[in-house]
Amino acid sequence: MRNFTRRSFVAAAAAGAASGRTLPAIGVQLYTVRTILPDQPLETLRAIEQIGFREVEAVGRDLEKIWAPLKETSLKAVSLHLDTGLFLRAQDKLPAALDDAVKRGFQYVVCPYIAPADRGGVEVIKRLAETLSRAGQRCRAAGLALAYHNHAFEFEPAGSKTLLDILLESTDPKLVGLELDIMWAKVADVEPVAVLEKYKGRIPLMHVKNLRAGIEKRYNEQAPRDGFVEAGKGIINMKPVLAAAAHSGVKHYFVEQDQTPGNPLDSLRESFQYLKNLSY
Repeated sequence: MRNFTRRSFVAAAAAGAASGRTLPAIGVQLYTVRTILPDQPLETLRAIEQIGFREVEAVGRDLEKIWAPLKETSLKAVSLHLDTGLFLRAQDKLPAALDDAVKRGFQYVVCPYIAPADRGGVEVIKRLAETLSRAGQRCRAAGLALAYHNHAFEFEPAGSKTLLDILLESTDPKLVGLELDIMWAKVADVEPVAVLEKYKGRIPLMHVKNLRAGIEKRYNEQAPRDGFVEAGKGIINMKPVLAAAAHSGVKHYFVEQDQTPGNPLDSLRESFQYLKNLSY
């Protein structure tokens, strides 16, 4: 990641400025609205639809509660975050979850998070790669694509590489993709453009979110609540990131904001308006 230079950043920004592209469809990771969705599923989903979002990424544990209301909207359910335990400890239960995802029309399932107790160095990451590869084979057989969602710890150096490098190098691109969370990359002081350039064709999904200035570099999720900000705020320059994402082959963009200062719908509205009006 560290071979990313100012020259490549400027080139990506220039390419974006010249293209005049806008995002074809913007989705929402429904984790953003987890504080209001369970009690008001239809109202919340219709509000998301009315803002202008077209796609959603759902969370497995909430699926039964939201599915009927979701079908009353025009929102397309594209991706599903399944419980990590289905990948790490209960893959015998994974086929049933995948069959359900296929019946509901999802295209992607995601391994969303590795708990600190399950993390470690190179050997632990290689074992995780083996586990995800087996899951990826099951997903492919079911007609789904598997992606792994990063946080910050995956960017911790391991010699000349990062743990993420080792994970991706140890898995078949046909079986395991990456859902790049650009904010968590930035928490680890890694430029999202660098990841997108390095793993072109390997990143079908991306979380669009920003990071407040002044957050200390770290390889964990202990960022302060006010560190999460709307897409148009913060220290991530979205234009070159979106240009690099388009060049890299990202297919679906999901706005996510783990913490919001008020009603999460207000933050989603602000991010949508910014992205809608942004050409890159």
